[in-house]
Amino acid sequence: MTASAQSEPQQPILLREDRDGVAHVTLNRPAQYNALSMALMSELLACLTAIGDDPAVKAVVLSGAGKGFCAGHDLKEMRGGSGRAFFQEVFDLCSRLMTSVVRLPQPVIAKVHGIATAAGCQLVASCDLAVAGDNARFATPGVNIGLFCSTPMVALSRAVGRKKAMAMLLTGEAISATEAVAAGLINEAVPAGELDAAAERLAGVIADKSPLTLRIGKEAFYRQIEMDLDSAYRYASEVMTTNMLARDAEEGIDAFLQKRKPTWQGQ
Repeated sequence: MTASAQSEPQQPILLREDRDGVAHVTLNRPAQYNALSMALMSELLACLTAIGDDPAVKAVVLSGAGKGFCAGHDLKEMRGGSGRAFFQEVFDLCSRLMTSVVRLPQPVIAKVHGIATAAGCQLVASCDLAVAGDNARFATPGVNIGLFCSTPMVALSRAVGRKKAMAMLLTGEAISATEAVAAGLINEAVPAGELDAAAERLAGVIADKSPLTLRIGKEAFYRQIEMDLDSAYRYASEVMTTNMLARDAEEGIDAFLQKRKPTWQGQ
């Protein structure tokens, strides 16, 4: 290695920039299509934990640098390790990361361009919302390399219908952004040049809401969806009762009746 190469600063593998109540988090391994190395997963997990404790952040936009969103796990790193304990550590860390996205108090929007494959597709499916450029492609192609996408399957099967999820998992074939909208994997597909604006618009709409109400609603959504119908209604009724007693609910209703913009307190 030359002296000049030694003096070059190493680029961070994860970037965060906060603007107008929105945390923009970027996977930054463009040469590897933002493959989820253990270091990147650890940094993203730590970043999300910090965001969860930051009352100034109302929403998160998650994106990838370079030509694609995320190509899944870092297969070179995985082949460099060996033994059950190593592989268990990789997949346990990945599972903690994905559940942290779901359990984060703030809504998370995936902004997808290029490819989102395997654990990258899992990451999209784990986010609360997703917008993609019309050049985006989604796949769970582990079956093609002898490694079924079992952990991506967890998020994928909760985001799309069973037949579509099984088709993606069993064939490994990619679907387009338009197909991903139809399947329920993403919310919207836009021309690639309009992706940034679409994600900004969606994040801005969410960031304008009461942060307390967003936290209550997101947690309630994921809890009730795993319940039977009667249990879900009992739980949702309790949540709405508690929500109604919050100061932001009083302010929001008063503002609506008085035809003015509400001033949220987060309480």
